[in-house]
Amino acid sequence: MFRALIVEKDEDGKTSASVQEIGEDRLPEGEVTVAVEFSTVNYKDGLCVGPGGGLVRNYPHVPGIDFAGTVEASDDPRHAPGDKVVLTGWRVGEAYWGGYAEKARVKADWLVPLPEGLTTRQAMAVGTAGFTAMLAVMALEDHGMAPGQGEVLVTGAAGGVGSVATAILANLGYEVAAVTGRPETADYLTGLGASRIVPREELAETVKRPLESETWAGCVDAVGGAMLARVLGQMKYGASVAAVGLAGGAGLPATVIPFLLRGVSLLGIDSVMQPYENRLRAWERVARDLPMDKLEAMIQPAGLGDLPALGADILKGQVKGRVVVDVTA
Repeated sequence: MFRALIVEKDEDGKTSASVQEIGEDRLPEGEVTVAVEFSTVNYKDGLCVGPGGGLVRNYPHVPGIDFAGTVEASDDPRHAPGDKVVLTGWRVGEAYWGGYAEKARVKADWLVPLPEGLTTRQAMAVGTAGFTAMLAVMALEDHGMAPGQGEVLVTGAAGGVGSVATAILANLGYEVAAVTGRPETADYLTGLGASRIVPREELAETVKRPLESETWAGCVDAVGGAMLARVLGQMKYGASVAAVGLAGGAGLPATVIPFLLRGVSLLGIDSVMQPYENRLRAWERVARDLPMDKLEAMIQPAGLGDLPALGADILKGQVKGRVVVDVTA
């Protein structure tokens, strides 16, 4: 028997979540069984713990799109009992049972080895949010961004992706301008390495001009919507924006002018179906380029019983930094 957060749906379509003890016979099929140690809370987790957001296929369900732990049993030679492993993405916690439990069973292809230099707790402080932030930084660098070219903008900077992106970029020598709508997070963001705080209202409104002054050498955008449209018109010549989220909306009320007259690039970042080799590359970069003291400053600890409330909070934009869930607590 082990503990898991089970989400159930009643006859009226309402969902409820509670911590229950269940048997291993209820775990889904898969080649590898993992004794989960830590998980985390992402926006998708908030949806899956609550109403589902169209992500959950079947109930009862165990959410948790990320987890890290120790291999307990394996039918695949790549993962032996005792190995430390990490999982992010692959629709685990959505279409498949996830990491909000003391045990998980998944396909071997979905797991990567825990990077050298990281603990399972640190890996979940990173989680999908930090993994996505690293993918965004890598994509911007692959398209020519380098320190010394000017300020790099991070929108939604106090959230999970933004927090890790700010810390990584600052550690790599970039000048980071952090956008936030929560003035109380200014000291937190400065502590992560932001050199300037940009109030959200400065970028929240669209303007009629398709181009403004060339301001940003790169951008990690977690907001989308009108803010992304505005930022595209402020990018320096040849600069790129890595789009990682849609907290401000899925629409893009923009023109093609920044792409045609300034050679701006809009780079889409997907972490869910990322190929294995690039996953390894990103996790190795995380272990190397994310300062662990900065990561520690982002952490909010939690247990399985805290998840229903935290799931609701993250949907309201009320979670700062990274939640690390000790599933054994």
